[in-house]
This record gives sequence, structure tokens and C-alpha cells, in this order.
Amino acid sequence: MKILLAVDGSIYTKKMLAYLTAHDELLSSTNKYTVLTVQPPLPPRVRGAVGKEIVDNYYADESGKVLNPVCKFLRRHDMDPTPVSKIGPAGETIARTADAGKYDLVVMGSHGHGALKSLVMGSVATQVLAHCSVPVLLVR
Repeated sequence: MKILLAVDGSIYTKKMLAYLTAHDELLSSTNKYTVLTVQPPLPPRVRGAVGKEIVDNYYADESGKVLNPVCKFLRRHDMDPTPVSKIGPAGETIARTADAGKYDLVVMGSHGHGALKSLVMGSVATQVLAHCSVPVLLVR
């Protein structure tokens, strides 16, 4: 199974990883994992003011803070994840990536860092469900 793990480093990312470890059918060496984090775009003026190199380094640093611990966790469980970082609106970018990559499943936390914006389900999760044709497993 080809699985896209959408992560943001929040407590719900940790809950999602704990859920995976409790379900052998999801955490298996026969599955292929891509770990995706999406960084919000900086205002265009920032790139002009500080330069492309500084902005690119910022995105790489922020993505690394999220991707590195998740990939390390998966490697400890004998998985070989592919880390991917993208820039854009999180919900739509996750959905587009899942559809374009022909994933079998998207797994993500039900909320992220902006959990107070939507009490029942996070706004990113809502966007993914609205735009994605791939099955989505939300872990709360």
C-alpha cells in the first residue's frame, strides 16, 4: 500500500504515529511511506526584501523540524520513508499531492497547530476531505 503521511509536528502528528504503531496493517515494511509537510507561503515582499536564498533556507529549516523526527521514528520501526516538503495552502496541497501521487491512503491528525480555529475538525483536515479523491484516515 502506498501511504501519504501528512504531518505538521503538532500533538496530533504524534497521536497519528502512535496510532500507526498500534495497527500492524498500517505500519508494515510492505507499505511505501511518503511523509509530507506543507509550509505556508511567506508574503511575496519577504522574498524581495531578504532574498531567495534566505527564504529557501527558512523553508528547509522549518520543514526539517517537522520531517526529521517523523522519519527518524519510522526508521526505528524498519520503515524507509520518503520526506517531501511543499509550500502552499496545506489542505489543498495535501489533497493535490495525494491525487497526483496516486496514493492508496492519506493518514493525518484531525487537528494541527491551529486546532482552536475549528473545534470538531481542523480546517486543514476539512480542506483535505473536500478536495481529495484518495481515502483519508483522520486520527484524533
